[in-house]
Amino acid sequence: MNISFATPSVPTSGALIVGVLEGGKLTPSAASLNKTTQGALERAIDANAFSGKRGELLDVVAPAGVNNSRVLMVGMGAPAKLTEKDLQDIGGNIAAHLTRVREQKAAVLMDKLRGGKQAAERAANAGFGAILRSYRFERYKTKQKAEDKPSLKEIRFHLDNPAAAKRAFQRLEKVADGVFMTRDLASEPANILYPKSFAAEGKKLTKLGLKVQVLGEKEMQKLGMGSLLGVAQGSAHEPQMLVMQWQGAPNAKDKAPLAFVGKGVTFDTGGISLKPAGGMEDMKWDMGGAGAVVGLMKALAGRKAKVNAVGVCGLVENMPSGTAQRPGDVVTSMAGLTIEVLNTDAEGRLVLADALWYTQEKFKPKLIVDLATLTGAIIISLGHENAGLFSNDDKLSEQLTKAGKEVGEEVWRLPMSAAYDKLIDCDIADMKNISGGRAGGSITAAQFLQRFIKDGTPWAHLDIAGTAWTSKDKPTVPKGGTGFGVRLLNTLVSKYYEK
Repeated sequence: MNISFATPSVPTSGALIVGVLEGGKLTPSAASLNKTTQGALERAIDANAFSGKRGELLDVVAPAGVNNSRVLMVGMGAPAKLTEKDLQDIGGNIAAHLTRVREQKAAVLMDKLRGGKQAAERAANAGFGAILRSYRFERYKTKQKAEDKPSLKEIRFHLDNPAAAKRAFQRLEKVADGVFMTRDLASEPANILYPKSFAAEGKKLTKLGLKVQVLGEKEMQKLGMGSLLGVAQGSAHEPQMLVMQWQGAPNAKDKAPLAFVGKGVTFDTGGISLKPAGGMEDMKWDMGGAGAVVGLMKALAGRKAKVNAVGVCGLVENMPSGTAQRPGDVVTSMAGLTIEVLNTDAEGRLVLADALWYTQEKFKPKLIVDLATLTGAIIISLGHENAGLFSNDDKLSEQLTKAGKEVGEEVWRLPMSAAYDKLIDCDIADMKNISGGRAGGSITAAQFLQRFIKDGTPWAHLDIAGTAWTSKDKPTVPKGGTGFGVRLLNTLVSKYYEK
């Protein structure tokens, strides 16, 4: 779908979209159309108890007096209270409705409004939301009825300063590119996306100026990554470590990068501690953390972010076989710490342990944020509305929380303490990979990861098991892989760390 911007005019074909303020007050463009249609819009508002509340939609099909197929009225509430997220949700809802009613093109008439954001910023954010909602993953459908194919080809915003809107949108569009890449990776089946093919997708980002390196099994063996390699040893697919560097601030006094580390288990059977069959097909998205890191790096490079950043993804497949690690095995991590593997389905933390230590040793980052679909326990705790946040740094936690609220990818901080940390102490090794009970499962997993964070390094862990995939449509997120984390971390970077 194409998003474009043009000077004020009223097209005579396709759908027209106009705004309605709280209390049913028509915007100037809506008032003009109401006059042209001899009061059809006001009658529709009265007949449907449409109040102009933010997010409401009211469709007037082919009203007399215009040649357009329909006039879609969009509730905006109070302009002064409209946030960027609100505008993106409005754009997403418009795109979803127009797709549902089989429109091919639409024009949004933007007005100058008292209070709130300028028309250019409103148009850019609404266009961004429309693009995000338009995502579809259909590359494996060989036969589709015409009515099942997306019809909507273009949404054009008409306003006084289309050039300003276009500039603002171009930056947001690069973020959408990153979100789409993350959604694509999460949606791919495991016979297509495995460690080497995932790493190959990451290599493509060199076209945007990223420096990309891939470590294979032999390189990781030399580095002593026994924790990660233990997870991978049951699979026919060789593990990989994908390392992406973006040097957007080469002249900065402090060249230490921001580091983002992702769990990339391209399929998780649970290993010898085999998962139940029901729902196991969903485990193709157990690489959601790594997918978000790749999408973020694409977004940062695409919009030429003025920041130094590194993205590291530990890529493995967790399979049961004659070579798979067994419950009770002891592995030695790159940090030199030994781990008793009591449950092979608690594999993500084993992958991240070596990825986190490697990142610190190699890059000495300013901070680290890791993302992982780590525990089912976080879904029990927070449902699908928030990702779990665990951190050793209050400032970083506050920044992530604010960034999440701003973009609608919210996080909720959970506690960590020495009392929880004791639960993973082990009789025969430095630690065990599970606490042995169901209580506080997400917290003890985070405590495990913290043991691989060096003193003085600000660190945050995002458990995105409940947010990486959705079974229902949302305003800017269609059903399927969500791309959670890309917009959150892009905002973290741009708001707090970009020069």
